Amino acid sequence: MKYPNNANRDFEWAVKLNRISLEMIGLWPKPEKIRRDELKRNLYVFVVLLMLVIVGLFPCTLSLLRIQQNFTLIIEQLQFILPLVTCVIRLVIFWWKKEAVISIMNMIVEDWLNSKNIQEKNIMITWAQKPRKIIMIAYSIMGISYACVVVLPALGISVTYTRNATDINKILPLQGYYIYDVTKTPLYILTYIGQVITFFFAVMAYTGIDNFLGLLVFHICGQMEILTARFSCLSKLTKFRNGLESCVRNHIRLLRAIAIVEDTYNKILLALFLYFGLLFAFFGFLLISLIEEKSYVSITRILYLVSNLTNIFVHMGLYCAVGEILVSQCDKVYYAICDQEWYCLDPKHAKDLIFLMIRTRISSYITAGKIFPMTMATFCNLVKTSVSYVSVMFTIKN
Repeated sequence: MKYPNNANRDFEWAVKLNRISLEMIGLWPKPEKIRRDELKRNLYVFVVLLMLVIVGLFPCTLSLLRIQQNFTLIIEQLQFILPLVTCVIRLVIFWWKKEAVISIMNMIVEDWLNSKNIQEKNIMITWAQKPRKIIMIAYSIMGISYACVVVLPALGISVTYTRNATDINKILPLQGYYIYDVTKTPLYILTYIGQVITFFFAVMAYTGIDNFLGLLVFHICGQMEILTARFSCLSKLTKFRNGLESCVRNHIRLLRAIAIVEDTYNKILLALFLYFGLLFAFFGFLLISLIEEKSYVSITRILYLVSNLTNIFVHMGLYCAVGEILVSQCDKVYYAICDQEWYCLDPKHAKDLIFLMIRTRISSYITAGKIFPMTMATFCNLVKTSVSYVSVMFTIKN
């Protein structure tokens, strides 16, 4: 698709950071239908999935099955298994829904091309800055966690709370059970490199796919703000019907885009909803357990747990905040229609606004599995529930 230089520059600026992370795992939505390139991308994604399952999940799951009745060790292992499972779910669903995602990207390109004036363009730029800031923060937090997991074992520092019976003498990023003798130097080095690459793909899947949701939703919010401004000026137009028709078409287009985003992400968000609830409680349990060890407190281990706790807390909070912002922007469209000077309009034109008011009164939500709306109220309830389970786990441990 070709477009003017200014539109090209603005679009590339808006999506550049998201493009980098998704291209690393072969999932950046490209509208071009070149059969050979599509086959290469599918093969690349399949290789990434295999690495996550074989190099990451397989040894961790074997280790979990061999661990004795030790609650702390089970939680230690689950803190690696759960993120890897959610990364696999993200990749599979996003890969499966790629055609729908491409249609959204085409809409975004068209919106950057068709911005009618400098005010609308500035609104789009303002909203595009928000996901850019979010993904930069996400890269920073994930970078700290990645460094802890990958670099510290190479220096002989373990980030696990305690070593279990399936661990080897040499420290690896993933402390699992291996079906070959990993203590031999060539196999140890190859395993270490494989896990470093696997963790990199996991970080890109975790950061890229999740923050792509922010890119889509914030772009839709920007278009909603533009639509709100157009509705506000509707009664001043000489050709009211033409302006109303244009606004309705645009609103329907945005509602369809929200439906596609919801359909693409609701299963991913449900997995993340459950994953956050469990992992937040697990990390809280491990952190308190570590602090209670008065004889020896590992600063490295505390930093690792705090960085991971912050990571999942910030990510989940951002998902819910993004959903809350979308609801707020949809409500603003409704209020803009309600504020119309309908008493100054022709009765036939005023009647047309009734149908719009009925439709826009229903807010559009992004949900987790079409069950839980992604709002800050949901996030607060989830955090309270997770914290309450920390005391339950201490009871089970004792």
